[in-house]
Formats: sequence, C-alpha cells, structure tokens
Amino acid sequence: MGLRSRRPRGVTVKTPEQVQKMRQAGLVVAEALERMTEAVRPGVTTGALDRIAREVLERRGATSSFLGYGDPGFPAVICASVGAEVVHGIPGERLLEEGELCSIDFGAIVDGWHGDAAVTVPVGRCAPEVLALNAVTEQSLWAALRTVRPGGHLSDIGAAVEGVVRPHGYGLLEDYTGHGIGTAMHEPPYVPNLAPKGPGHGMDLDVGIVLAIEPMATLGTAEVDLLADDWTVVTADRRQAAHWEHTVAVTPDGPWVLTAHDGGASRL
Repeated sequence: MGLRSRRPRGVTVKTPEQVQKMRQAGLVVAEALERMTEAVRPGVTTGALDRIAREVLERRGATSSFLGYGDPGFPAVICASVGAEVVHGIPGERLLEEGELCSIDFGAIVDGWHGDAAVTVPVGRCAPEVLALNAVTEQSLWAALRTVRPGGHLSDIGAAVEGVVRPHGYGLLEDYTGHGIGTAMHEPPYVPNLAPKGPGHGMDLDVGIVLAIEPMATLGTAEVDLLADDWTVVTADRRQAAHWEHTVAVTPDGPWVLTAHDGGASRL
C-alpha cells in the first residue's frame, strides 16, 4: 500500500517533456551569466551588465523573468547586488569598484517556462575574507543541489546549506528563500536555507519537482534592510554578502541542474 506524497498545495510536478523545456530556458540563463561574469571588472557599470543580458535574450528569442515583475515593477532584466547589497539590486550607472562582490541574478523565459540562477563575482582583487565568504556560499549551493534526489525531503536542502555555512560563522538569511519554479518564476514551495529540525522533514522530493535553490550569506549579521527603492536588500551592518542560485530538477537519476551548461555533472 502506497503512502500519499507530502506535497503542499500548489506544488507542480513537471513531465519529462516540460523539464526539457525548462532546460532550454536554463541554457539561456547559463549563457548570459557566463557573458556577464566575463565582463565584471572595476569601472564597469551594473547597467552595462544588464545590457549584455538583454542582448542574449534577444539573440536567443527569450524574454525576461524579471522585467516588470512585482509592484513596483522591476525595471531591469538582471538584479545586480554589489558589496553590502544582498539581493534585488537595480542596475544602472553604479561603477563596480575593486574589492567588491557583485551578485548577478538573472531569469529567462522560453516557450512559457522559466529558468533562474545567480552568481557572485569578485570585482578585481578582493580581500581573502571576502573571497572565502563567496567560495563557502557557492559550496553550500552545491551541497544543497546534491540532496535533490528521489526519496529526499525539502529540509535536506536547508540542512546542507547550514552544514556548510554555519561552521564559518557567516550570517545566513532566513527571510529570503529559494522557491519552486515552472510556468511562473515563483511557485510553491518556499525553499529555506536552513532546517531547524534537521534533514528528513517537509515535502517529499518527487521526480518532476523543480526548484530554485539560492543561499545568501554575509560576513556579519544576517539582519537586513530594504532600501527606499523598495527592491534592494542590504545587510544591516553594511558588510559584504554573497548569493548563488541554480534551478534544479528531481530526476530518477538524481539532480539535473538546468541552469548549468553541463547539467551540474562536474560539481555533483
């Protein structure tokens, strides 16, 4: 006798064909993030990065997940969050400066299906503590991605993130989380970056579940402020932050990272 899957209302399970469509959006995201990463250097504006992403969207026949999203409508196709900005920074005339971290978050839609990912890129030469924060945050993302397999549970993801980040004493954001993704950029469930009860709790990770996992860690406090633009989230102590994200599908063989060129094979 089977047991009913513990799946919250609104969580959608994608067919293999639908996951393949999401892979196409994911490859657009991967290309754009790669191009923007190559462009990051001191003196480049965040608006220039946004223009690179727009060119990729146009050339690939895709549309933006971000442009016009929310209220007030987001005015760009990327979030560019620099230094103490954690997420949702609005690109513009800001010049990147040596020693900062720049988080670039980007989403694309292909045939109605979304892909969403983020990288954090050092600007020029950064202090060792800043590079360490960025490396650990990326490591926590990959630790979480490895848990996305049949028979797993939603809390396995947060437990994996915590297991990498907490020993270093970094702040770990609680109020900003990952999410389900599909024909909408944000679908149920929320995907927390912590697991107070440990692994093995919450929603079952069934084949066809697709999630965007995105740990956000800081050098100091995990407390944040929202700036007057109603979008940009900054650390309360104004110390630097890092943010990494991938879209991942649960397959019979384990995780498939839809926003990585190689599907995650080299890191999983």
